[in-house]
Amino acid sequence: MSSDLLERKRKAAAREVLSESASAPQDQLFGITELCEEFGVSPRAIRFYEDKDLLHPRRVNGARVYTQRDRARMKIILRAKAIGSSLSEIKQYLDLYGNHGEGRTRQLQFTLERTDAAIAELEQKRAHIDATLAELRLINETVRRQLAGRES
Repeated sequence: MSSDLLERKRKAAAREVLSESASAPQDQLFGITELCEEFGVSPRAIRFYEDKDLLHPRRVNGARVYTQRDRARMKIILRAKAIGSSLSEIKQYLDLYGNHGEGRTRQLQFTLERTDAAIAELEQKRAHIDATLAELRLINETVRRQLAGRES
């Protein structure tokens, strides 16, 4: 049996399982390979996020099947990692959402607090970098003058 046919059968079985659950998004399902290709990550990375309770795929005939919600969570996970969030912060953020979006306001507040803190931290680092650059430029200028005076 070809892998395409096997994948279609697994998706059909997954749709049947999901049709019994009114709370789950049913419009589109994804295999682990599709998520890997879309987000440029390895299956191992996706399984790692599952182990950390960040993703919750369904199992159909032993295969992982991801919903649109899992896909959205993956996008959030990668975006949050890119800006320096820890896995525990990402989990906290995702858990705030709830099953049906009831925690969206809390999620937005969390994001506001987190971004305010990150902006303040980066601005402080930038001020430190600017001060260090100014000092290095002064040292550099002084050394150049001393060298030029010795060559004359």
